[in-house]
Amino acid sequence: MNLQSTVKLNNGVEMPKFGLGVFKVQEGQEVIDSVKAAIKAGYISIDTAAVYKNEEGVGQGIKESGVDREKLFITTKVWNADQGYDSTLAAFETSIQKLGLDYIDLYLIHWPVSGKYKETWKALEKLYKDGKVKAIGVSNFHKHHLEDLLSEAEIVPTVNQIELHPLLSQEELRNFCKEKGIVVEAWSPLAQGKLLDNPVLTEIAAKYNKSTAQIILRWDLQNDIVTIPKSIKEHRIIENADIFDFELTAEDLEKINGLNKNERVGADPDNFNF
Repeated sequence: MNLQSTVKLNNGVEMPKFGLGVFKVQEGQEVIDSVKAAIKAGYISIDTAAVYKNEEGVGQGIKESGVDREKLFITTKVWNADQGYDSTLAAFETSIQKLGLDYIDLYLIHWPVSGKYKETWKALEKLYKDGKVKAIGVSNFHKHHLEDLLSEAEIVPTVNQIELHPLLSQEELRNFCKEKGIVVEAWSPLAQGKLLDNPVLTEIAAKYNKSTAQIILRWDLQNDIVTIPKSIKEHRIIENADIFDFELTAEDLEKINGLNKNERVGADPDNFNF
């Protein structure tokens, strides 16, 4: 396994197991530099969203990286205010224009907006059928949202991107997604830094001469979880990806699994008002 290793989605598309997230990375030079540093370090997957307001910078970073578009895997998401059939199609056009791309590799529904996400999904199915996106999926969907969506969907989502880290291991939801052939992707894999001083993790990190962040990201990969840590510092972007030269033992994985407290750093998908 390496930084370009992929997982095959349920429609046959290969998605990198590791990528760069750009949530809260500022539009302009900061995000351009982040994206360029990641691509230079060998990353091929970049994850953004309309609401991050940095799609233009991501597109610019891709352009300036000099790497062929076809070699990269770009994800963006439709925001809550744009959900619904026509408004999603319009939002997609805005995103693709800002990114300066001809197609998106993965397009996600950002949150399960009640009463709207089924219409939004129909729009994603159209974009997929029209060849504008290589794969479609969802983000922040609980099991009951997925069951509801699957009751009417023509296409099964390829991905469910959820808050997932050792304090919130989401095992039940992961099992459900596996059953349905939906790949699980972790956002906020480091729990926004909350876990970096955790004694269980620091002990395991010392054993492998790695950082706690590297241990968590390795735990993701060994659990078949796609992961997209965010950083704006080049040395950290490189360090986050330096996790392919060691393997956690079953005992280590067990210890990390034991940290779960069902504790979120973000909003609960059943109770968000944005």
